[in-house]
Parts: sequence; C-alpha cells; structure tokens
Amino acid sequence: MSLSGALNSAVSALNSQSQAISMVSDNIANASTVGYKSVTASFESLLSSSSSSAGYASGGVGVSARYNISQQGLLTSSSSDTAMAIDGNGFFVVRDASGSTYYTRNGDAVIDDASGYLTINGNYLMGWPTDQDGNVTVGETAATLTRIDTAAVQSVAAATTTEIIQANLPADAAVGDAFTTTMDVYDSLGTASSVTITWTKTAANNWQATFSDASLSSNSAVTSGTVTGTIDIVFNEDGTLASTSPSPATISIAGWTTGAADQTITLDLGTLGGADGLTQYSSDSETPNIDLKKIDQDGLAYGSLTGVTVEDGGNVTATYSNGKTYVIYKVAIATFANADGLTTVSGGMYAESTKSGSATLHEAGVGGAGNLLGGKLESSTVDTTGEFSTMITAQQAYSAAAQVVSTVSEMYDTLMSAVR
Repeated sequence: MSLSGALNSAVSALNSQSQAISMVSDNIANASTVGYKSVTASFESLLSSSSSSAGYASGGVGVSARYNISQQGLLTSSSSDTAMAIDGNGFFVVRDASGSTYYTRNGDAVIDDASGYLTINGNYLMGWPTDQDGNVTVGETAATLTRIDTAAVQSVAAATTTEIIQANLPADAAVGDAFTTTMDVYDSLGTASSVTITWTKTAANNWQATFSDASLSSNSAVTSGTVTGTIDIVFNEDGTLASTSPSPATISIAGWTTGAADQTITLDLGTLGGADGLTQYSSDSETPNIDLKKIDQDGLAYGSLTGVTVEDGGNVTATYSNGKTYVIYKVAIATFANADGLTTVSGGMYAESTKSGSATLHEAGVGGAGNLLGGKLESSTVDTTGEFSTMITAQQAYSAAAQVVSTVSEMYDTLMSAVR
C-alpha cells in the first residue's frame, strides 16, 4: 500500500538523518581532540525491486558511518618533550594493562609518574630497545615490542679507557728538562681524579713520560689510585712522532680507594710519522715550555636522569645531569593494507579487523611508514564549517521527513473517515 510505503520511507529518513546528526555531534565535540578522525554519514537508497510502471513501492533510505581514519590531520607544535606526530602513513602501537594491542594517531605521550613508562591515554606506548646510537638491538617484530620505560637507565657513569693528547714538546729544551701537564680520569663508578704527567727530555729527539698516582679532583690532597706505566717517546728529525714504547702507549690504575675496578688507559699520542698528536718543534723561546693543545678522555662522571625527549625519527632520548644524552628506545610504527577498515575503540584507539588486515611494523620513514616528528601533535580532521553545513542539511531533511509523517497521518484520517 502506497501510504504505508510512504510512512516507512519517512520513518527511515527520520532514523537516518538522526544518525547523521549524531555523527555531526561527535565530530564537533572532538574538533579539538588530538588525532581524532572525522566520521561522515554515507546514505544509500532502499528502493524496492517490486516497483513497476504500474505502481511504485517506496523503500526509503539507509545510512552507514564512514570513518576517515587514513585522513591526515594538520601538524601543530607542542611544548611537550614527549609529544610526537606521524606525517604520512602509520599508527603508534599501544597496549593496555591486560596486554591487548591497539593503534592510534594520538601522539600526546606522557611519562607515568608511578611507573616511568610512556603512555597515551593510559595505554603503554610500544617500541624497541636501542643502543646509545639509536640502533635497534632486537629484531623489529611484534614479538620484540616492549613498553618504553624511561626509567630503565636512571643514571650513567663510565671509566676512562682512552686519553687523546695533542701537544708540542720543545725541541730547544735541554736534555734533562722536564715539564708537567695534568689529565683527568674517571673510574668505573664515575668518580673524577687527576693524574700529573711529567715529560722529561732524555736525549736528542727522545722523551719519557712518567705519571703520578691519581688524586681526587675534589680534593687533590687525597690519593685515589696507584698508577703504573712509563712511556718512551722518539721523534723523527722533522719533528713528527716516530715511535712510542710500549706501543700502543698504555698505563694502568689499580687500588682505587673509591672501590672502583682496576683499569687500563690507552694514550692516543697521534699517528706515527704524523703531526696530529705529539710533535717536537722549537719553541723559539728563551724559556722553552710544552705547548699543550688538547687532552680529551672518554670517561663519564656520574649523572642522573633529568629528562626524556622524543626526537624526529622516533628516537626516545634520555638526558642526564652530566650533560650526556643517549638513545634508549625507538618508537614503532604500524601500517595496514586498509587503514580505513580498522575497528574504532574509545580514546582515539583502533583495533585490527578482517577489513584492515594485520599490522606491519616499521621504523619511522621505512617500508611505507610516515615520518615521525618530535614536538608535534596531529590535530583533529574535523572541519567545523563543513559540519555546520551538514547539520543544517540533516535538520532540514529531518523536518521534511517529519512533515511527510504528519501528512500521511492526515491522509490515513481522511481514508478512515471515508470508510465510516
């Protein structure tokens, strides 16, 4: 019956347009939500196949939600050191407390005060452990993903293993003349000490380096370790380094009063035949003296964790009070064959589905994954101007459908009156 068909069609319009208004409402509510992807109403006609030239059977309209998950949002700057955004394809990988894995474009990560883990909306951000240079130390697979623990390395210290010395020993010094310099050393506990080097000219083009015991840098009157080793140095006639004995030049420090481990230090005195380390040239002075250019060592004083930053490319770096910065994790990026097929979950999270396919994990910028930018956040993709336009259209369509219901009701009343 055509009146029933008209009523059914109008009711389907009321239902569909109300759902469209719900989607508009959600979009507007999340216009400022980081990483939010807008949802749009997709309408389709439901015309009955029984319609013919002799009669028309109305079918109405149906609606479904289309999630624009793969749509790129505008990237904006953030003052948070742990904020990040993906420019291009991919999602951050997170896990909840039960171990379920989800994916998100919301990169507003924070450090959980209680545990030290990086979290996004209460879920743990996942990544791979790295060495200090940012190289992943495990296979880049789902099985090796781990929670990013910013408290994993709370402090650092390292013993000195190499001293690089660049200096000119005066060729015009007399045999028996001696000069002193001081070098810093760190033990395995990160305690700083100093060692005095005495450079003595033993013959033409020949020198000998001897070393004092180590003394605390904080109190030079306190001996902290026993140094053993003597270096004999020979120069070529052109002032370049000819040889050292032993080769390579080394000294040992034992008996640290701090309780640190014994250590051996290699002295990098330059290239044999070169002038990039020790040289012997005339000082052209009435009082010849050693000209010290540089003494550098690779030890590290004790330092405690002061901050964590997510860098471009997904490196999670830890900064310490001694000024050192090390990479501790790499943020993982997941890509999908059909990202728009992901299942939406609360909190801006998505879950795998048969439509999306399984996740493929990459480092940022590799294998089709987008670039990861630190200090950025991805804005919501909602266009409020467009949403207002859609809302007005849905409102008018809803009012018109309601008017159809009212008209059909009056027509039913007329029909019933005629029957009476």
